[in-house]
Amino acid sequence: MILTVRFRKSILFLGVVVFLSYMLPAVCRAEVQDDLSQCAAIEDDLLRLQCYDGMASRKAASVERVESENRTDTCVAPVAKPSYLSRLWELDRDQSRGRFAIRMHRPCYILPFSFNFDPNVAPIEEAFPGRKVQKSEATFQLSFKTKLWEDIGEKNVDLWLGYTQRSFWQVYNVDQSSPFRETNYEPELLLNLPMDLNVLGMTLRTINFGINHQSNGRAEPLSRSWNRIVANFGFERKNLFSTHDSLVVELKSWYRIPEDTESDDNPDIEDYLGYGEIRTSYFWKKHRYSLMVRNNLDDDENRGAMQLDWSFPLNNRISGYFQYYLGYGESLLDYNHCVNRLGLGFILTEWN
Repeated sequence: MILTVRFRKSILFLGVVVFLSYMLPAVCRAEVQDDLSQCAAIEDDLLRLQCYDGMASRKAASVERVESENRTDTCVAPVAKPSYLSRLWELDRDQSRGRFAIRMHRPCYILPFSFNFDPNVAPIEEAFPGRKVQKSEATFQLSFKTKLWEDIGEKNVDLWLGYTQRSFWQVYNVDQSSPFRETNYEPELLLNLPMDLNVLGMTLRTINFGINHQSNGRAEPLSRSWNRIVANFGFERKNLFSTHDSLVVELKSWYRIPEDTESDDNPDIEDYLGYGEIRTSYFWKKHRYSLMVRNNLDDDENRGAMQLDWSFPLNNRISGYFQYYLGYGESLLDYNHCVNRLGLGFILTEWN
């Protein structure tokens, strides 16, 4: 039935095209004949010649306009927009910015207002007697990277240096000089391998291998840090439900580099953060919906975390941003404390 309807529409469309192809030239010829008759009826030689010249000028202008439109239609081809992972890791060499160019790494955002229903007050109050921790604070993240080495071994393999900083600022605690409650610093060295492999209906676009360091740069008893070997996998699928959407799945895994017992600030951090996380992002027009899930895969003492994100367009470079976090490991200071937080603010966009 569907094929019959489509066949009828095709025949009808073809009939309209054939009809117009015969009628339009006839109409044009009739218009030209009328113009010629009007010019021929003029008795004055000079005026009759000007009439013929005017007809020739209009015809030349019409032909030039049609040719110009045809050149525009046939010569200017639409340029395919690079995908999210392509822009993030410069997978398309014609989009490469070369070495030492600064670009976004992880999301850069600011949440002027975030509310933690159960803040981790014990470490702060023990280290600074009399200091109070408010439930309302501001949170922001800065993250960028640069390419140190391009086309290693004459292959499309690059070495990147990344840096991420996330801060939790008690900006509304004016009575105690609005201190920063916690800041995490995270440099990493990543070797990026571009891929093009179909896996379960998605395309594996990139694999990262590298080393990661994360610390809060504080003295005891608030010092927290760890070093990891990381392996990250980026999957992508365009046009999942429409021509304006795409799905990105980022699988991150890590192995903690062992430390001496005496110098280990957080020996049980793997019991709370586990050995990896999965982040799924759905892009629809200029909106982004993301879900991060992390779990320690321990049946006896199961712990994990989830983060929900929604960004909505405000202009070409900045979007509104909503974030909800529930679980362990939001920051190093809170790695063993379950956080329940929601925030609203702004995020820089690099996926439009």
